[in-house]
Amino acid sequence: MPFSQIVLADAVGLTPVHTNRVIRKLRDAGALDLKPGSLVVSDLSRLAQIAGFDDNYLHRQMRRSS
Repeated sequence: MPFSQIVLADAVGLTPVHTNRVIRKLRDAGALDLKPGSLVVSDLSRLAQIAGFDDNYLHRQMRRSS
C-alpha cells in the first residue's frame, strides 16, 4: 500500500521533518531502501542492531510464586 512520509510520521507520532531525518540515517546505514511509495527493510539484522532490539524478552519464562 503506497504511503507518504507525512502519513508515516502521523502514524508513529513524529513530525515529517524528523521522520525524514530518521529515514535518511537508516538508509545511509544500509538498513532501509526508500522507493516511490514504499519503504523497504533491506537489512533486518542491521535495523535491529541500530534500534538496540533484543528478542530475549520474547522467550522469558514466567516464575511461579511460592
